[in-house]
Amino acid sequence: MQSSNPVLNRSSAFAPGHGQAYPGAAPYGQQPGQYGGPGVPPQQYQGAPAGSRPMTLDDVIVKTAITLGVVAVVGAIAWNRVPDHLVLPAFLGGALLAFAIAMVLSFSRKINPVLVMVYAAFEGVFLGVGSKVIVAWTGGDSAIVVQAILATLVTAGLTLGAYKYFAIKVTPKFQKMVILATMGFAGVLLVNFVLGLLGFSTGISGMGPMGLLFAALGVGLAVFNLILDFDMVEQGVRAGAPQNEAWRAAFGLTVTLVWLYWNMLRILAILRGGD
Repeated sequence: MQSSNPVLNRSSAFAPGHGQAYPGAAPYGQQPGQYGGPGVPPQQYQGAPAGSRPMTLDDVIVKTAITLGVVAVVGAIAWNRVPDHLVLPAFLGGALLAFAIAMVLSFSRKINPVLVMVYAAFEGVFLGVGSKVIVAWTGGDSAIVVQAILATLVTAGLTLGAYKYFAIKVTPKFQKMVILATMGFAGVLLVNFVLGLLGFSTGISGMGPMGLLFAALGVGLAVFNLILDFDMVEQGVRAGAPQNEAWRAAFGLTVTLVWLYWNMLRILAILRGGD
């Protein structure tokens, strides 16, 4: 089973039966006493050298928090330090560089934590400057940023709760539908970007009714991608993926959560209206 989020697709460690608890170990489920399996408690691996034990849910949580923390800190700095005449270059530069690094990470067999932090920094520039622009469009109502952050956290929490409580199964059909929908959505945005460079406006990325519709679609797709990402993380932990793969999981979750926040912010701004 693969996630629609490409950053969680590159490592075979996330596939059941392919992870190893430590160098030389048999695949998870084929050797008694592996971390997370029967026979040996997790405490056996405490204090072991980095990479010598499998990924745990705590690893994913901590590294996701670190990555999102970098996004938030750099975003706050960009909000306060980028001068008005550099807003547009910073916005476009942050978005394009974050996208480029995301593609590199997505197709890397071995995840690079430093590059993940660089991605988070550029994503922070994009979100910090972009959020400031949207707040200015609303007449300076910075409260919508806090509301968007809370809405993102609540939505992610409810999605995780639904995934666990209702024991949602990610079937191949569900996965295929989400992947195709996400690719189609991304394709429409790419075409819209090119048309914008040529001077044509479709309203998709604007702050009108069409923008509201596509922002709502973006939120819905982000939720479905979160379900696939939660499932992929769970499979990675169960399969005994290497500890370093927690950075890949953190990167994938950050990509989805940033996407969710941006669309939440747009929806709140459009509903509030510009001044």
